[in-house]
Amino acid sequence: MILLTGATGTAGSFIANEFVRERVPVRILVRNRAKAVGLEKVPAVEIVEGDMSKRSTLGPALDGVDRVLMISAPVMDMVETQSAFIDASKAAGVRHVIKFSGLDARPDTAFPFGIMHLAIEEHLEKSGLVWTHLRPTGFMQEYLREAPSIINDGAFYLALADVRLNPVDLADVGKVGFLLLRDGGHEGERIPITGPEALSMAEIADRISRAAGRTVRYVAVSPDARRQALIAHGIPPEIADALDTQVEERLKGGIESQVDLSTHQLFNVKPTTFLAFAQRNAEAFGAAAT
Repeated sequence: MILLTGATGTAGSFIANEFVRERVPVRILVRNRAKAVGLEKVPAVEIVEGDMSKRSTLGPALDGVDRVLMISAPVMDMVETQSAFIDASKAAGVRHVIKFSGLDARPDTAFPFGIMHLAIEEHLEKSGLVWTHLRPTGFMQEYLREAPSIINDGAFYLALADVRLNPVDLADVGKVGFLLLRDGGHEGERIPITGPEALSMAEIADRISRAAGRTVRYVAVSPDARRQALIAHGIPPEIADALDTQVEERLKGGIESQVDLSTHQLFNVKPTTFLAFAQRNAEAFGAAAT
């Protein structure tokens, strides 16, 4: 038996969709069954309720499971939640845990979520379980959050100056995650995945413009202005602070400015360009429906 956690979240839903599309049996763990209503009638999907952070709720989810792909919400207690789940998996006899991590899970990062991912990876490696770390870069889907200002102002406002970034489409990550969970292997490996291009924000604006059929501009703002805008839109201050640190690191270039297609090649997944992503989401960016 294989288990997917976080199947109703942003990243996990792409992996779950691959199981549905390929009609491969999978068990999914959700905290609230109502959020998985779209999967209720899928014959290959077994839905089990439980809380990753509470071992007492995980018995039915982990029963008979050999391999699990572990994702949880990017919140400040992620280390505690995933570490508890790793311990529960070991106690239940799970053999292999695939951690959905991040490209920034590295010792020299100051980004809080990169630090958290690295701490979880280390806990998993010390657990005695077989492990694999899937490390995607930032997602193309992050730019969908800018859709309101793109639609209303014809612009998006980020504090990224003219740095180049390598965002990856979660559809690509979902295919790799699906294959890892379905087939196993790659034990003791750290698997990075980036998009096929390192693009400036002006180039991303150009791709969105071409997909939406109208001019979209990138407007560089100060990190403080971006932070205040996030908080004004309901982002908790501690998350806004974490994202501010991420911006500081991105502005230095480095790993998120480098293209690495080795994982696409390894799993025979065709890399999605940002233009193709924007065209697929053209209506979300304000294009007229056709």
